[in-house]
Amino acid sequence: MALGEFAYAANGNRFLGVPPLGDQAFALFGVPFDGAVTNRPGARFGPAEIRRASLMLCDGIHPFFDVSPAGHLGDALDLRLPNASGLAEVRRLIESQAGELMARHHCVALGGDHSVTLPLLRAAHRVHGPLALVHFDAHCDTWNTHFDEPSGHGTWTWEALQEGLVLPAQTVQIGLRSPGARATREYVRHQGGLIFTARDLRGKDGDALAAVIGQIRERIGQRPCYLTLDIDCLDPAFAPGTGTPEPGGMTSSQVMTFLEQLAVLNLVGMDCVEVAPAYDHAELTSQAAAAFVWTYLCGQVAKRVSEGA
Repeated sequence: MALGEFAYAANGNRFLGVPPLGDQAFALFGVPFDGAVTNRPGARFGPAEIRRASLMLCDGIHPFFDVSPAGHLGDALDLRLPNASGLAEVRRLIESQAGELMARHHCVALGGDHSVTLPLLRAAHRVHGPLALVHFDAHCDTWNTHFDEPSGHGTWTWEALQEGLVLPAQTVQIGLRSPGARATREYVRHQGGLIFTARDLRGKDGDALAAVIGQIRERIGQRPCYLTLDIDCLDPAFAPGTGTPEPGGMTSSQVMTFLEQLAVLNLVGMDCVEVAPAYDHAELTSQAAAAFVWTYLCGQVAKRVSEGA
């Protein structure tokens, strides 16, 4: 599918007000799909709201990285996805369209529910081979069925491990706290990966997170790494606009610390998912998502600039 065939973002905005995608190093696109949610729908409207929230940042130089993505980023708008097809067909289309972009650009995707991460990982795996994974979430997403459905937004991590898309020992989950059977909650740890629950992180930020971040850096090394950020990793006080909110979560400041300090990893792509604007208050959730995506991009642009690329 040619780039010109990508649908225009629903509200006409582009992330940070950047130009349409051309030959920029970094590409952003929306994945407006929420057909696999198990509680409150509406994440298909997330890409448009995150873009709108990002416009506040368009003149900004990042206060930590001291760069802006302007000049390095193009917006490919939203993937073309059907509303009535089954999950398997939607995932096939996501993988195909995202794969075109990933072959030429470092990509950031705006979801959509978390089921979209599986085809994004399939596309990234085709380009980079087996991946390390950094996964921010309230939920483990390692059920092998979810509410009697064989696949969905709560199974994608299990499926990615089963398919060999990500390496078990280099899979890291951050912020988990939802109910679930112990075997499911601990699945990644049992496969050799790392889990830092929201309880593990309580009261820690800034320098107090150094030991945790150090473990993650050491474990992943320079393996090509994909980062997926479910906005419900945040406590609902910071992100009420999501489909499956879970009290007792991370703060915006904690997530920002992780994003800043993990920028040194060999990151090859990111997604930010599960922003459901209908349940948001004062745009708290979309503002947080936009700031997280902006911070990720600034970290990667700063590395590229320092390397003279």
